[in-house]
Amino acid sequence: MLTRGTPVETVVVKVGGNELDDAAFMERFVGALVRLEDPRPVLVHGGGKEIAALQKRLGLQPQFVEGLRVTDAESLHVAEMVLSGSINKRLVARLVMAGAQAIGLSGVDLGLIRVDRMSHPSGDLGFVGSVRSVNGEALNSLLAQGVLPVISPISLGYDGQTYNVNADHAALGIARAIAARALLLVTNVAGVLVDGQVQARLGRVEAEALIARGTINGGMVPKVRSALDAVSAGVPEARILDIAGLEIYALGGLAGTAIAA
Repeated sequence: MLTRGTPVETVVVKVGGNELDDAAFMERFVGALVRLEDPRPVLVHGGGKEIAALQKRLGLQPQFVEGLRVTDAESLHVAEMVLSGSINKRLVARLVMAGAQAIGLSGVDLGLIRVDRMSHPSGDLGFVGSVRSVNGEALNSLLAQGVLPVISPISLGYDGQTYNVNADHAALGIARAIAARALLLVTNVAGVLVDGQVQARLGRVEAEALIARGTINGGMVPKVRSALDAVSAGVPEARILDIAGLEIYALGGLAGTAIAA
């Protein structure tokens, strides 16, 4: 059961690691987040590109199962260094310089995200966690003080082991726990593409059919499924969008692909 604290009007924004090493993207992204004052943002970030680069430098071979990163013990150490270290603090620094009261956290801190080891029918994922509970009270307490939480998805298992969690799944758990107004999944494409065209809206049946055909593939699969799960769990709105779409949203407009229950 996901824990809920005192309700605070929020939007959960998830950004992938592929975009975060682009200086122009970072400037626009930070600017959009700072403009999001009502609802207040909670930021969840990935870091797959930097994790893969460091793995290769250390002689480790990145592996994936349906868009989810396989994480052995050595790869878990790499993920912790990149996600809870370099990327998290780089984001916090940029946000603080832009005037936000940003604080960097991982799912381990305050027991924010508690997980079980994930099992997957397509293969062993190693130290990958499945979100079981989120400490919404702690997040709402921070938000009530005007703090912008910046969250790495490295999380704590009920067995005491740390786990790597897909950032889309972490963002979904947080959105549910704090009763967010919306879950925004920011990526490097304008939305879900079918034959090169952004789909304005997708439902579960159509989305699963596109996944089965391979039209939706790779890292877009967990994004779409997390968005579908979010609206099914009661989050009013879930969107997949790019930086231009986030800027439009921050100004009160709509963009990207809306996911319907």
